[in-house]
Amino acid sequence: MPDVHAFPGHIACDAASASEIVVPVIAGDRLLGVLDIDSPVRDRFSDADRIMLEKIVDLLVQAIPAGTQ
Repeated sequence: MPDVHAFPGHIACDAASASEIVVPVIAGDRLLGVLDIDSPVRDRFSDADRIMLEKIVDLLVQAIPAGTQ
């Protein structure tokens, strides 16, 4: 979200937050959580950031032992 203040339903976890990127952590068909990163800079996150964070989340999911997901 380039500007969290432009979204009426945004719930701020940090008063200094101006932009945010959220990547779901999914194993199979199960949502395990989300990676939520805030920035005090508006429009801070790019598509390249999203792609890299999605790759990092994929690596994390692959590292979870089978049966504990």
